[in-house]
Amino acid sequence: MTEQKEKHFEVIDANRAKDHEKKNYKPLSYDLFIEDSIVHGQGLFSSIDIPKGTDLGVSHIEFEKDKMSPKELIRTPLGGFINHEPTIKELQNDKLVEISGPNCEKIKKRPDGNKTEWNLVTLKDIKMGEELTLEYSFYKPNE
Repeated sequence: MTEQKEKHFEVIDANRAKDHEKKNYKPLSYDLFIEDSIVHGQGLFSSIDIPKGTDLGVSHIEFEKDKMSPKELIRTPLGGFINHEPTIKELQNDKLVEISGPNCEKIKKRPDGNKTEWNLVTLKDIKMGEELTLEYSFYKPNE
């Protein structure tokens, strides 16, 4: 484990010790939490091992007030704290191979009237304490 990751887990442990001081509001399910991120700002982390293909819930909601208004996009806490990780591929033995990339993706659900939801689904097995990441598709972050 790298020194940077060890330091990150120390921060997690310190924040868990303060749990009794936190308010009762839980914007995320019991198995996810928000902590300082080594990727950027704060991020979304798993408190348990999560298998590949797990639907973690609604991350974004797009709705249209009326036909004359532009569509609006709302991020839930799940979508608001997940950090961007681009997919990086490299040529190995004449094949493009992913060497780094996100561990989650957004899946568009069937529209319901004027509302469309996107759910966050794991692309890989996620270990306890691992940060969840997503390759942004609604906009490109400044890198």
